[in-house]
Amino acid sequence: MKTKLTQITLLVLIGLLFITSCKDQDKEAEEPWKALFDGQSLNGWEQLNGDAEYRIEGDEIVGTTVANTPNSFLATTQNYGDFILELDYKVDSTMNSGIQIRSLSNPNFREGRVHGYQVEIDPSERAWSAGIYDEARKGWLYPLSENKKAQKAFKQGEWNHYRIEAIGDTLRTWINGVEAAHLIDDQTPSGFIALQVHAIGNEEEAGKEIRWKNINIITKNVQEYVKPMSLSAFNTKNNLTQAEVKDGWNLLWDGKTTEGWRGAKLDSFPDKGWVIEDGNLIVLATGGAESAAGGDLVTTKQYRDFELKVDFKITEGANSGIKYYVDTDLNKGEGSSIGLEYQILDDARHPDAKLGNHEGSRTLASLYDLIQADPEKPVNPIGEWNTARIVSEDNHVEHWLNDVKVLEYERNTDAFLQLVKESKYKDWPGFGTFEKGNILLQDHGDRVAFKNIKIKEL
Repeated sequence: MKTKLTQITLLVLIGLLFITSCKDQDKEAEEPWKALFDGQSLNGWEQLNGDAEYRIEGDEIVGTTVANTPNSFLATTQNYGDFILELDYKVDSTMNSGIQIRSLSNPNFREGRVHGYQVEIDPSERAWSAGIYDEARKGWLYPLSENKKAQKAFKQGEWNHYRIEAIGDTLRTWINGVEAAHLIDDQTPSGFIALQVHAIGNEEEAGKEIRWKNINIITKNVQEYVKPMSLSAFNTKNNLTQAEVKDGWNLLWDGKTTEGWRGAKLDSFPDKGWVIEDGNLIVLATGGAESAAGGDLVTTKQYRDFELKVDFKITEGANSGIKYYVDTDLNKGEGSSIGLEYQILDDARHPDAKLGNHEGSRTLASLYDLIQADPEKPVNPIGEWNTARIVSEDNHVEHWLNDVKVLEYERNTDAFLQLVKESKYKDWPGFGTFEKGNILLQDHGDRVAFKNIKIKEL
């Protein structure tokens, strides 16, 4: 009797496994894949930047290197946000290439240079194929130096298969079925997909080929088709990449605590007006008055020559700023501490955009009340993140917004000192000329969030 029950149980289990297998096969068969390449034409694609040669051969797209031309990209004319992409490629062993995803080409960014996430194709001994690189922006975000299994998965001289999942702020890759990269980064939520032919150094390397085929994408109900992954994710938020560490960057804020910061007119961090939420440092809305609530924040350390990067997100009508070379002893009374200011403003809604002793000098990314930022600056909409970058070395200062330089000037020159005399800062001794000072985040009574606050001393 016991044997008969065991046999029945076994048959039931086999039946359940068969049903589950059939359901999985049905689901796979129903996956709404769409071909990005129709196998006959390059309809839906356009070439950007360089002049490498792209042609169709059978059911393949073939890219060929050409000397004396920049990186070339065959890009989809459509942008994609959340998607799952699969494709096959075969690459010359001496080439470098990649698959751009969520990438952009804007006239005000390096004259249209393609930039954004790239899933690397790397047949060299380094073997970082399927790692994630940030083309023309931040460099390596997820190298494969610690993923030996993925490094070994690449097949030299053969067809290789990629699976790429881009869902929300999460990017995941596989090479020939092997888990390769797991990245969390929210800089670019949408953009085109592109096939890269890398620039080459000399005529001898011309004529090398990379081939792509079976380029298919899922864009509907993508969460239903995600693949399990055991790799731990690297989250770039308030963290330094390996490339940044190697390049000398340091975090100014750890994303969790108040360490390294104090109130500009306090010995400690303010007990009101500022909060830390979900890895964001937020100044609260308190009516729009300048430094009347929690007050400005400053670094506990002072800096001479530096490169500073800060992500910020404003609300409608908001006003704030990032100040540098701040002397907190200059103003002990009402209002903000004194220093050179990278203006943060909702230009369309805040009246300050039309004020100032120098026209336009109180608009976003301007040197506040002194020099106007380029009016053609790239600005992300209210509620989205923007990136401020300030570079100061040997009295030469640059303001950047979203990777585009929007102004530059020389401190301690006659022209600069004249601008100061014509500004609201004319009565503050030594304004803008100090050799070192604090970095400041301004409380102007409007809600503004900050994250990814990083500095490199030069």
